[in-house]
Amino acid sequence: MKATVLMLAMCLSAAHAAVKTCDAKAMGAVADGKAKDTAALQKAIDTCAAQGGGEVLLAAGTYLSGPLDLKSHVHLRLAKGATLLGSPDVEDYPIRADAPWRRVSLIHADKAEDIGIVGEGTVDGQGQGWWTRLLNREKGTPGEVRPMLIDLTNSKQILIEGVTIQNSPQYNILAVLCDGLTVRNARIVNPGVKAPNTDGIDPVSTSHVLIDHVFIDTGDDNVAIKSGLVERGDPDLPSSDIAIRDCTFLHGHGLSIGSETAGGVKNVTVERVTFNGTTQGIRIKSARGRGNDMGPFTYKDITMDNVGTAIQITMYYTGFKGDEVAVPVTEHTPKFHDITIENVTVTNAKVGLLAMGLPESAIKGLKLKNVKISAERGLVARYAEIAESGVTITSTGDGKVGGKKAEDGAGNGPGVVITGK
Repeated sequence: MKATVLMLAMCLSAAHAAVKTCDAKAMGAVADGKAKDTAALQKAIDTCAAQGGGEVLLAAGTYLSGPLDLKSHVHLRLAKGATLLGSPDVEDYPIRADAPWRRVSLIHADKAEDIGIVGEGTVDGQGQGWWTRLLNREKGTPGEVRPMLIDLTNSKQILIEGVTIQNSPQYNILAVLCDGLTVRNARIVNPGVKAPNTDGIDPVSTSHVLIDHVFIDTGDDNVAIKSGLVERGDPDLPSSDIAIRDCTFLHGHGLSIGSETAGGVKNVTVERVTFNGTTQGIRIKSARGRGNDMGPFTYKDITMDNVGTAIQITMYYTGFKGDEVAVPVTEHTPKFHDITIENVTVTNAKVGLLAMGLPESAIKGLKLKNVKISAERGLVARYAEIAESGVTITSTGDGKVGGKKAEDGAGNGPGVVITGK
């Protein structure tokens, strides 16, 4: 037995020794939160990559930095007590030539593989200045282009684990055209409405995604699965094979699929997620000219309390005008199908279930099993095929939301509207 333990210890030591470590402080990083460590941090990344990969260690301290280019086979390890602090200077974040709707971000990677951001430390984007300028801009003027906190493009085998990610100028984690993204045992925190558009995790035309044991409290979608915006000319490539499990979402706009779904979304599974205080819970959203094929999706073992709309499935994300007229189906007509929602308990919601299909494209195969909802308003539905088993939707209000009737102004009981079946 002792020999076996000794051999195991030797193997573990050898495996640990095989991981090359580049210490950022040894490369000249000051880590005092005042002097910019951008050059030293990038030198550590480049040195590590040139050696075939390994870990760039950020020991305890505060590393003030502009954008960093993460290279293949390199993992940033933020030790306990380490903070990577984004520079507040706008000029440090140039607008991307290939994607003018976003700037070069604090941590970015293009065409990289086997990369990671791990450890017990914190990535802090110092987004307050960006949020303030956006919220205080002159009415009717566009906001400035903002950087993300972590921006990954055309990359694969990505691990984000253990870290706290906070105060992003815009989206916290954006993955575009990536394959193999794991976000695990992480925290994403932004101060609610004071931090506009601070989505937690946005996979865009990205496949093989795992979001596991992640806490998100933020100022927009907690998670938003997308696949491109038609008017921006994004490629029509789907997001697919996505699993979200054992997560907790506080403030934010819920777990969204959409609304930018030019390439469609396929094979999403959500299990054991808790929502508390989000404006929406389960949210699938698109609109004419913005969608594609979307399904199958499975949601199971979900708990919600004090949410706005518990389940929102809508093809009218850009606005409902009460128009019953069908229009020709196109490549970018949203097509929602095969959506299973099972073992869901909702308390203290404003709206229980909103299911809004189009006259030319009904929601098909929406299955509700063992769903218990208590809400001020129960059900609003049109152009949706719904099969239910063991469903209880209790309306605690007068059939109005914010003093207004539901979108179609019709109903067959307090808090319940079903049309277009």
